[in-house]
Amino acid sequence: MPATIIETNSAPFAPVKIDPVTLDIVENALRNARVEMDATLVRTAMSPGIREQGDSFPLIADRAGRMIVGQFGSFIGGFLDGYAGTVEDGDMFFLSDPYSVEGAISHSNDWLVLLPVYKTGRMIGWTAMFGHQSDIGGKVAGSMPIDAHSIFEEGVRIPPVKIWRKGVYNEDLITLVMHQTRKPDWCRADLNALIASCRVAARRVLELSDRFGDDLYVAATEELLARNHRAMKALIASSIGEEPVSFEDYICDDGMGFGPYRIKCTMRRVGDKVVLDFAGTDPQSDASINFYLNENMFKMFFGIYMIMVFDPAILFNDGFYDLIEVRIPEGSLLKPKFPAALSGRTHALGRIFDILGGLLGQRTPEFLNAAGFSSSPHLFYSGVDANGDWFQLFQIGFGGIPGRPMGDGPDGHSLWPGFTNVPNEFLERYFPLLIDRYETEADSGGPGLHRGGNGIRMTYRFLEPGVVAIHDDRWFVPPWGVNGGLPGARARKILERADGTQTIVGNKLEDLRVGAGDRLHFITWGGGGWGDPLLRDPALVEKEVREGLVTTAGARAYGVVIGDAPATEALRAEMRAARPAEQPLFDRGPDIETLRATCLAETGLPAPRAPVWRPERAAA
Repeated sequence: MPATIIETNSAPFAPVKIDPVTLDIVENALRNARVEMDATLVRTAMSPGIREQGDSFPLIADRAGRMIVGQFGSFIGGFLDGYAGTVEDGDMFFLSDPYSVEGAISHSNDWLVLLPVYKTGRMIGWTAMFGHQSDIGGKVAGSMPIDAHSIFEEGVRIPPVKIWRKGVYNEDLITLVMHQTRKPDWCRADLNALIASCRVAARRVLELSDRFGDDLYVAATEELLARNHRAMKALIASSIGEEPVSFEDYICDDGMGFGPYRIKCTMRRVGDKVVLDFAGTDPQSDASINFYLNENMFKMFFGIYMIMVFDPAILFNDGFYDLIEVRIPEGSLLKPKFPAALSGRTHALGRIFDILGGLLGQRTPEFLNAAGFSSSPHLFYSGVDANGDWFQLFQIGFGGIPGRPMGDGPDGHSLWPGFTNVPNEFLERYFPLLIDRYETEADSGGPGLHRGGNGIRMTYRFLEPGVVAIHDDRWFVPPWGVNGGLPGARARKILERADGTQTIVGNKLEDLRVGAGDRLHFITWGGGGWGDPLLRDPALVEKEVREGLVTTAGARAYGVVIGDAPATEALRAEMRAARPAEQPLFDRGPDIETLRATCLAETGLPAPRAPVWRPERAAA
């Protein structure tokens, strides 16, 4: 049963014709309000994941819950469909359970606050913010066990509840929730920061309504959505063909020894609409790599990718959703059945963007990106320090961004544009560790006319005994290159004990015990290359060798012999003669069975075993 919106003023909003200048003023004021939400959050939150890295997502929506400004698309529709209570002036909602909002938030660590904005008895909009909590209880520190078999192992699940009811704060509820976490001080501060951000944005909405009038403000939000609809309709007609195209990619493993897991999507245009069908995606995993992909969230991902590739001048919002149809098989990796575990969903989330790139570029290879939006590497380190105090680190790492039509992929950059790195000084000040190395990993970016971004080598030296967990991907299936570009290098993790002995460890693991003086070399994947590497300027390759981005040996992948122009010309001629005349659109490297056969020799880790499905999941 959907939510019931209570309004004490039933007067309809009058239609208003808006001139373009006023519309731009309203839009930019809302965009500034979104920036102010972020600033409020950063100044108020305590956890490094939100305060230092920006793992939070703001939203300002119209009265129907459709995003006007934001990043992830609106999660309000899923909330309204799943919440059986009332929505009234003075209410504020709090939730974290993905299954209660149709996957609009994708794991329980993301705490979501929703604030309906009322004026003179009528709802005129919504503000919302969610942020990743560093700990919500559960069986491991950080609350993201890669080996979880159900969501019940992943910490407290909060269904949609009223944190404020008609202006009255529910203190007992918050006391109960904070009792479940290992870091109640961080979580309480972060929750207060989410609330403050929503209230700041609500004030700005009311100020705009006061300035221009309620009718004009509501009409402006509707026109902003309609304008986006018109732009996307034209973009879809010019960029998406009626002939279906398919693309598939893989999650390397599930942390339990099985993999890879296939994600497949087929795209075609039917009239004015785009149909995106995930038939052929593998059934859900028994581990936690499942990603409950909300259809509206994927529509926003698709729209963002379309806009950024084909027409970055378009400002995206939720106005185009009726132009896209998304089909996701029930019981699949992207729509698991309750109570499937979800805490490791970040790998599939990143892989979705690689798949979008592979789909959208097939018809227009000149706009095609290589692979590199591959994962969101996580490190967890926890224990008790010399003073007897509990410490707990959750850090998001970065890999290489793919080579692109307009140039090289950035080295060691974030998947999400708003994310930033935790400063090493911060880590060393607040946690018992030292950062011995923080640098790009030479040669990890795929060679190409435009090089894929290099991954990062970050070496942690632990000063206290503790427990480490690692969540990363792209260690088995490499990031593919395009238009003749080569794949990027795969991720690696090396544990170096205090006595100097080294062990290659998995890229998804829990409960790795470390001692004082041990070091972890955390090496992420590089982005795939774009275009023929033999066309790259040799002077640029030599410059990158001097800068440590490419090695002398790695330069030979571009046909470059450092300091010897005649030898470079000869090597390039030899390499051209030895390869097929036509370069592949996609270069994935070896096939899956070859990767299995060579896995131990190339990575130091045993190959994952092919997943075995339960009969009911295989049928799904």
